[in-house]
Amino acid sequence: MELPLSDPTRIKRVLEAALLASAEPLPLADLRRMFDEDVGADVIRRMLEELRSEWADRGAELVNVASGWRFQVRPDYQRFLDRLNPQRPPKYSRAVLETLAIIAYRQPVTRGDIEEIRGVTVSSGILKALEARGWIDEVGHREVPGRPVLYSTTRTFLDDLSLRSLDELPPLEDLGSLVETEQVAVQEQQFGAPAEGAAGSVLNGEEKPAETQTDPA
Repeated sequence: MELPLSDPTRIKRVLEAALLASAEPLPLADLRRMFDEDVGADVIRRMLEELRSEWADRGAELVNVASGWRFQVRPDYQRFLDRLNPQRPPKYSRAVLETLAIIAYRQPVTRGDIEEIRGVTVSSGILKALEARGWIDEVGHREVPGRPVLYSTTRTFLDDLSLRSLDELPPLEDLGSLVETEQVAVQEQQFGAPAEGAAGSVLNGEEKPAETQTDPA
């Protein structure tokens, strides 16, 4: 006999089905909308924690990221899945990783801020590539002459690194390896095959030396 939706086990199974079927993280508010009864947020959280424990010894895990809850393949098993659809993960140049790190740890920042810290002119292609990945976005303008654009990281950036907030960012020296590791797992779902042509040249390209830098303001 089917359990009523007020039964905790039934609630848990509905949550499990929804999370397995969703390609994107689901926030708590969306999960609550599935139930006719007024299922409290504390009940949903408790069921999610129970689900997390139930999946603790499986190939996939339930995680809480910036945009909500999702199931994802455990990193230890990703290499086996890669054999089903082998793709070369994108390689990030030092320029890309340094630019991303500055934005992540010093946000909000302008292009001029990044150039001042790195000592080189930042290619507009690098910023566009990071925007295309959904990892950074324009969040406003600094109120100085010229009103330069301010950049910050996005929820997608946190989701792809399996983080809930910026407070969980790893030590700065570990960011590069974390980005490349996590990107292998999400590239097919989020971005498709590695970019070729112009985008590829941006990710692997070089930048101009500092003496060609423009006024950061």
